[in-house]
Amino acid sequence: MLLAIDTSAGSSVAVVDRDAGVIAEFDSGDSMRHAEVIGDLIARALDAASVRPLDLSGVVAGMGPGPFTGLRVGIAAARTFAFGIGRPLIPVVSHDAVAAEAFVSELYTADEHRPGGPRGILVVTDARRRELYWSAYSGLDEVGLPVRQDGPALAKPDAVAHDDLFRVDATSVSAGRLGMIAEVAFAAGRPFAADEALYLRSPDVTLSAGPKRVSA
Repeated sequence: MLLAIDTSAGSSVAVVDRDAGVIAEFDSGDSMRHAEVIGDLIARALDAASVRPLDLSGVVAGMGPGPFTGLRVGIAAARTFAFGIGRPLIPVVSHDAVAAEAFVSELYTADEHRPGGPRGILVVTDARRRELYWSAYSGLDEVGLPVRQDGPALAKPDAVAHDDLFRVDATSVSAGRLGMIAEVAFAAGRPFAADEALYLRSPDVTLSAGPKRVSA
């Protein structure tokens, strides 16, 4: 049983189990108040699932891509929670959850039957500063995990690659789907994502180079 946390877009927290699926999931679409809501979402998810922290076998963190300030809140929360209960942190690329959800959606299924046959999916999320994050996927593999063929990457709206793919503009990432990707990957013996946040650009605030010289 896993606790999954993602703040790459809005904030989402879920408790999942390989056999039972998504047991509880709560989210907030507010992309500016991650730090204010994440603790409450974790408490609500655990309470709704009737799960004690020590019942968990690990904590899943959505690694982005996402804006620096919001993304680091979820990753820090996941790291802290995992450390506190002595369980491993499991990193998963956030766009993978969007792709997995999209590949089984009715909208994509209908698109599969267009002339020319099925096509892959392009996941797009807001990077702010008039830029977008994108990842391209060719489909699901034999165990149901999304196959990423390109990305994640950052681009201006008119420079996003793979315009031939079925585009999914996501405003949120499901922690439930994120957690189930981790469960399926573990069961299939697949490697997890790198334990590295996908910021894809430098934060807005940089450290000072030192005190400035003051002239008389």
